[in-house]
Amino acid sequence: MINDIKKDAETRMKKSLESLQANFHKIRTGRAHPSILDAVTVEYYGAQMPLNQVASVNVEDARTLAVVPWEKPMVPKIEKAIMTSDLGLNPATAGTVIRVPMPPLTEETRRNYIKQARAEAENARVAVRNVRRDANSDIKALLKEKEITEDEEHRAEDDIQKLTDKHVAEIDKLLESKEHDLMQV
Repeated sequence: MINDIKKDAETRMKKSLESLQANFHKIRTGRAHPSILDAVTVEYYGAQMPLNQVASVNVEDARTLAVVPWEKPMVPKIEKAIMTSDLGLNPATAGTVIRVPMPPLTEETRRNYIKQARAEAENARVAVRNVRRDANSDIKALLKEKEITEDEEHRAEDDIQKLTDKHVAEIDKLLESKEHDLMQV
């Protein structure tokens, strides 16, 4: 029973880390990366579709993305979707290829992105702590029902705390890496 609680807690903490990594990918650094356009949706035959399902997105060079639609009539729709997204990007079309240059980041935008990254990291820490709280309350419930002893409870809570510390350290490491990426000119 205690092992099930620990495994569930670890799984949920890992999901928090994965979510943080996905959120970090959406924060733009100075370099071009296809995941920057993951949040862009395009109207495709009356339905909103993610951009990567109607076109291929590739890195052309360090500061340019190349978007190649699978159908030629989608070019203006994709271009409009990228322009209207809140990413601050201005695509340029050349035939069927849409080139998206990444504007250089100013010091102010870098600082704003760092604030955003820190907020995402704090949300991830809170999520990990909430998992710890849930696991500890499950353990306390087992103690209350006399299914485990107090020693087992203390050992389990220590293990949960170690898991929490490990995942919070991982979050801090990811944040440090993202801040380093953002501050590179």
